[in-house]
Amino acid sequence: MTVIDDYLQNVTAEQKTALERVRATIKKVLPDTTDTIGYGIPVLRYKDKYLIGFAAFKNHMSIFPGASPIARTMDKLGGFKTAKGTIQFTLDNQIPDELLIEIVQQSAKKILER
Repeated sequence: MTVIDDYLQNVTAEQKTALERVRATIKKVLPDTTDTIGYGIPVLRYKDKYLIGFAAFKNHMSIFPGASPIARTMDKLGGFKTAKGTIQFTLDNQIPDELLIEIVQQSAKKILER
């Protein structure tokens, strides 16, 4: 069991399912990510750098890919509330796998370009 599994024990069953899907999709794209906790939320690291975080809140869930991946995919995020570095989604309006994959690829590209 990882620190992310521990975190997921404290969210609703529905949120756990949604966030496990997010995590599995990220791991499918980049299987060599590392599970950590940062700023109190689950974070996946890639090449020892912050890749993406995710978390559950009372009325929504969020992924935290950073500002650059959001800017690069903004034209596809119309159905989601965004802020600098954050994309919010709900159980009824989850981020499609294809879009999540693109966001993860953008996050990884940012790391590789450093």
